[in-house]
Order: sequence, then C-alpha cells, then structure tokens
Amino acid sequence: MSLCILAAGKTVTLSVAAFTLSWTHSVERTRWEEDWKVTPTGLQLVEARIKGSGAGMEPPEGAVLKDGWWIYAPDVGPQRRVVLAASGATGDGWTLCSVQDCRELGKTAGDTIALEPCGSDGTSQPR
Repeated sequence: MSLCILAAGKTVTLSVAAFTLSWTHSVERTRWEEDWKVTPTGLQLVEARIKGSGAGMEPPEGAVLKDGWWIYAPDVGPQRRVVLAASGATGDGWTLCSVQDCRELGKTAGDTIALEPCGSDGTSQPR
C-alpha cells in the first residue's frame, strides 16, 4: 500500500503500510500521537496516545494511563481521507513518521494537507 500526501497542489507518494501522526495540542501544549494503517478501504486509526489530559483532551472510556500517556484504541472505521489544517498556534505542524523517516507537515497557518491511500498506480484516487 501507499500513502498519498496532497498539499499545495502537489502529491507526494510514500510506500508505507503504516504511519504515526503526532502534533502538539494548540491550547494545552500537550503531545498527541496516532498510529494509522493504510488499507484498501481507507486509513484505519489503530491507536491514539495523549500525553496528559486537559481542555478537549479528556481520555475516553477504556483509556489506560501508562508512563504519563493515555492510550486507547479509537472506535472509528476506515477514513477515505484525513484532512489536516494548520492553526499556527503551536509553532509547528504535524509530524508524520514511517519506518523510513519523519517529515513535518502543515507548519504554516492555513496550510491544508490531505492524507489518503493511493491508487494502484501510486496516485491520488479521484473523489
């Protein structure tokens, strides 16, 4: 499987089966991480971790506190597209890490980034 990253009219293709998306919460300044799988039916959120809790970051029922992180498995189905929009309130955007490397996405306020599984030819699939 491949992940397509769409930004500023361009598409970057990563040959990955899984990735971690992380960011800093704009109000609480707390770290948030999500593990995703790239599947033929969409992007599947597997696990989420929140470093602490606070405004808008209350851990859901069933979350476990381990080494300062609230860890849980979100109950959501595959997502055809995940859209990220930078607020500019944290000084950075999102970090997307795979087994290959990490890259920063959407650092500038107003930047919109879309993540989605790529088609079999490695390009973004039409909506």
